[in-house]
Amino acid sequence: MKQRTIAKSVEIVGIGLHKGVPVKMRLEPLDSDMGIVFYRSDAGVTIPVKREFVVDTKMATVIGKDDVVVSTIEHLLSAVYAYGIDNLRIIIDNDEVPVLDGSSSGYCMLIEEAGIKELEKSKKAIKIKKEVEVTTPEGKRVCLKPSNRIVYDFKIKFDHPAIGEQDFHFDYSIEEYKENISRARTFGFLHEVQYLRSIGLAQGGSMENAIVLDQSKVLNPEGLRFDDEFVRHKILDAVGDMALLEYTLVGEYDAIAGSHHLNHLLTKKLYEDESNYEIIDLEEANSEAKVFELAYSKVEA
Repeated sequence: MKQRTIAKSVEIVGIGLHKGVPVKMRLEPLDSDMGIVFYRSDAGVTIPVKREFVVDTKMATVIGKDDVVVSTIEHLLSAVYAYGIDNLRIIIDNDEVPVLDGSSSGYCMLIEEAGIKELEKSKKAIKIKKEVEVTTPEGKRVCLKPSNRIVYDFKIKFDHPAIGEQDFHFDYSIEEYKENISRARTFGFLHEVQYLRSIGLAQGGSMENAIVLDQSKVLNPEGLRFDDEFVRHKILDAVGDMALLEYTLVGEYDAIAGSHHLNHLLTKKLYEDESNYEIIDLEEANSEAKVFELAYSKVEA
């Protein structure tokens, strides 16, 4: 199996969630072994998508270099990672990735418009060898476990009548991601949105790009796309955060009330001990390569 990039450049203009200003974004192909990088065209700075460049995880995953940042990268990276793209240049002219409708479905469409191109060098993946977890005293937990498949399991519990307890099992393929994960939107509570706006954040947030809840119900007139849209979006975020591993994951991700911050701590902890993982060549590892071939083939058939 070979590394992947997009077949042609594509552009989009959208609004940033927090600043609320228009952002122009262009995706460009890159050659083998160049990885995924952001380029801030207004500042002339390139920021690789690597865990050591993560500078903030409170409201979103933010990477930075030389005092230049790119914020809210997780939805775009979720789609890029789900489509198996290894090499890509993302050019933006502001400090925040467009939020679109609050999901990653628009990015899936953008990638499909660009097409996917196989490169000359073989694709690599990171295979989990030992269980690694990060926990909090409150019972939050994120974990990576050995598996010959690619699986995401997520559980959430909110003291809210529209959410409650939800769990979702995602057995990875592009088709399953596109249909069951990518359409799930980010969500927030009205009182939180009001507070964020008071401190200059969430200026671009609206019911056009997020699920908004008051104390008892969903305020969006169209309602939910899935009954369990909330936990599905948490998986969407987790897929994007795992892009910071730099290689496609072979293993099981499991979370209880996970977050961007815990996901970042998890990627760091995994790499602290080389016995936790193995970087495999998918030209040589036939069984793992078949997992990806099956996961990739359905949507591209």
